[in-house]
Amino acid sequence: MSVQAVPSPKSTRAASGGDRQARRDRVGAIVVGALSVFTFLVIWQGLVSTGLVHKAFLGSPETVANAAWKLISDGALYKHTTASASRVLMGFALSSTAAIVLGLAMGVWRPLKAVFDPIVSLIRPLPSLSWIPLSMMWLGIGEEQKYAIVFMGTLAPTLVFVVDATRRVDPLLIRAARNLGANQVRVLWEVILPGALPSILSALKVTMALAWACIISAEMVGATRGLGFLIWNAKDWANIAQVIVGMLAISLTVLVLDIVYRLVERRLTPWRRNERRR
Repeated sequence: MSVQAVPSPKSTRAASGGDRQARRDRVGAIVVGALSVFTFLVIWQGLVSTGLVHKAFLGSPETVANAAWKLISDGALYKHTTASASRVLMGFALSSTAAIVLGLAMGVWRPLKAVFDPIVSLIRPLPSLSWIPLSMMWLGIGEEQKYAIVFMGTLAPTLVFVVDATRRVDPLLIRAARNLGANQVRVLWEVILPGALPSILSALKVTMALAWACIISAEMVGATRGLGFLIWNAKDWANIAQVIVGMLAISLTVLVLDIVYRLVERRLTPWRRNERRR
């Protein structure tokens, strides 16, 4: 018969106290963040109203709000935002899947790493803009070309992160699993992948920003919709307010995706909850 440990009242009170403190910290961070944004808007409006900064150079909170409302009311902002987000998610999902599978294999099998290292070293320094001419010649200016830009722009950096995370898993854990009779597949699935997963998830958060840079660049060159197209088209008409609206739409979309990402991260790494509370 197994005996289950019962938490003591003292430890329970300490845990609840830590949760309350964490909630207070989050509320405090939200309040401070809201005040900083409000202060920034007041300073911005003051600079424009006093003439220290010309409205044609930076716009004003009022003109940006009016431009945003116009784009929201006619559905244009939603159309451009969803177009860019779907391209990022599709291309990034493809590159992340390929990078994780190949990176894990390269991390545990040295001959494979020796084969692919020179190729990755050649591809990794190339900016996303350098892939646009080739991708347009290969795939035209359709959706596949946008996916390819995100794929090629994020594959090599993600792959480097995954290989590094795989190789930093504690070798003692790997040897212990092998001594207990685990084969290579079980070691990879039950030891290496869980050990590398937190670092891989952190890397994906970084390369997601690269994915947005890739798609905005691609949409500025060859697209009829998307936030990159919206910003570039507004530039041609010297519409500074619409340019800023497009930039804010990128930031807000990434913020929403970041919140979703954190929820997914908590589900995939439940053992790190105590670390995140600190």
